[in-house]
Amino acid sequence: MSYQVLARKWRPRTFHELVGQEHVQRALVNALDQGRLHHAYLFTGTRGVGKTTLARILAKCLNCTAGGQGDEGVTSTPCGQCPSCVAIDEGRFVDLIEVDAASRTKVEDTRELLDNVQYAPTQGRYKVYLIDEVHMLSTSSFNALLKTLEEPPPHVKFLLATTDPQKLPATVLSRCLQFTLKHMPPERIVEHLAKVLGAEGVPFEESALWLLGRAAEGSMRDAMSLTDQAIAFGQGRVEHGDVAAMLGTLDQRQVLSLVEALAEVDAARVLAEVAALAERGPDFGGVLDELTGVLHRLAIAQMVPDALDNGHGDRDALLALAGRLTAEDVQLYYQIGIQGRSDMEHAPDLRTALEMTLLRMLAFRPQGVPAPAKTPLPLRGAGEGGAGPGAGTVAPPAAPSAPAQASGRPEVERQAPAVEPPAAARSPEPPPPAAPVSPAAAEAPPLPQEPPPPWEEAAPAPSVHAPKGAPAPEPFQEAGPAAESSAEPPPEPAQAEPSPETPSEPGMAGLFGHADWLACFESLGLGGLTRNLAANCVVEHDDGQVLRLRLDPALSAMRAEIHIERTRQALAEHGVVRRLVVEEGPLPERVETPRQQAERLAAERHAEAVAALRRDPNVQKLEQAFGARLIESTVKPAETGAGS
Repeated sequence: MSYQVLARKWRPRTFHELVGQEHVQRALVNALDQGRLHHAYLFTGTRGVGKTTLARILAKCLNCTAGGQGDEGVTSTPCGQCPSCVAIDEGRFVDLIEVDAASRTKVEDTRELLDNVQYAPTQGRYKVYLIDEVHMLSTSSFNALLKTLEEPPPHVKFLLATTDPQKLPATVLSRCLQFTLKHMPPERIVEHLAKVLGAEGVPFEESALWLLGRAAEGSMRDAMSLTDQAIAFGQGRVEHGDVAAMLGTLDQRQVLSLVEALAEVDAARVLAEVAALAERGPDFGGVLDELTGVLHRLAIAQMVPDALDNGHGDRDALLALAGRLTAEDVQLYYQIGIQGRSDMEHAPDLRTALEMTLLRMLAFRPQGVPAPAKTPLPLRGAGEGGAGPGAGTVAPPAAPSAPAQASGRPEVERQAPAVEPPAAARSPEPPPPAAPVSPAAAEAPPLPQEPPPPWEEAAPAPSVHAPKGAPAPEPFQEAGPAAESSAEPPPEPAQAEPSPETPSEPGMAGLFGHADWLACFESLGLGGLTRNLAANCVVEHDDGQVLRLRLDPALSAMRAEIHIERTRQALAEHGVVRRLVVEEGPLPERVETPRQQAERLAAERHAEAVAALRRDPNVQKLEQAFGARLIESTVKPAETGAGS
């Protein structure tokens, strides 16, 4: 006996064997059980989704001689064993007239077909006309079919199938019950293929079935045909490597490895992954398309995890990967990938275009790319015990110490004009620790490029010999400004949470208070989600080493280490070198966040602008002469910055 392909061997023969299309199955079963039969049915959908299969099942339901509960013996569960059912399955039922409209488009063919409509069925209960690809009929053929299609004899049923219902005349569509068959999702295809291969006794790998399910593009028939090909290719087995080689498609696992390299900000690994892909000779444009597709699914995984599909069988892997990337990076990578795809035609070659697009993703990250082992970083870590900016923690780099200032750094010279003559400030003998530290500091200055604020420019001796954790008003008293009023007692330390009504002078007593936070927020240069996080925080406490911010618990979703690190770096660049801690908790009453302050100031500016317009004589004349009305919501004062 000759081999029967899987697509024919496993073709559904009843509604209950049908895979998917439950909406069509339910409507037809109910109509058959209740005897509410229409004279014309139109099945639409892409190739291989079951249009002809449904029509043949319906023909068996109408002509099964085993009887049923419906009108005149019609049943929704054909027996499959009576002469009518067997003849329909074997394609030799006299009263099932199957017509390929693509090969019989002339009006003469249609008239010849309709000449026999008036005659009663020979073998079955109904004479069924199954016209496939009905949209291929000519206009004259449709006109010849219209009258019969609208009022056929009671023993005739028309079953039409098409992949392009838009080409059918509206007069034909209005005479049929239309059922649109859906694409088969990869999950359903993989489930059915696993069932078929299990029944056939063919060993398989599930990852290989996912490749077949995606390649089928929603067509179950294509999936079965590809499975037949995979069995032959793999010598009776369906394995991932064989299927990938047979299809010539990109291995999804390699795309995920590429995204993992981006998540690790590892440019060397990114290039290595591209080199590994190049060995297979892929379409590099297709690689970038797959990559942007993964980024799209990562964005869904971050925003709405429950909406993430499992069309590639990698849902769990994507959910884990989504936690390693910020939402900003995912959106940026996606935009760069889309732009890089359109730029590929102008590149010297496609591999170069792909590599440059990936490197551009890393280079344009808001937080930048970690520097590959530069000299200042190890010197800073060895001499001052600080962590470099690429360390990945919120621990700050060491503060500019007094010995480093005494070693001839330019920051001290810029600060000198504001104090007494340098000789008076430098008269104390340099402390012992200055000798081993100053060469490293003199060779490569640390990160801050701007001079430290006054509260960080202490005299060398007190800053070195002061006990750890001790209050620091004495060093600031010895600085230049304090020398002008030596008889005046030292100022009291600033409170940790000064109210907005009585803000303390920024940096008073060397501690960073909430008034300082409000005063310097705009100059920090934060952006995106980092700015949004910082703008909703208040200063809770500062002890000179650790700065604690408090965040409203309602905004806890924004609290991420990467945003805390960016805020810490921005503060360090402005001279506030601390280890930054952001904790969730209720905000104090009558203490504004930078965002609330910006909103209040914006409201005040808007009110002032409205009041100024109402006082304007020209506006008053317009209101009196023409009954004009000032729409306050459209008044826009001059922009002076925003806190969020």
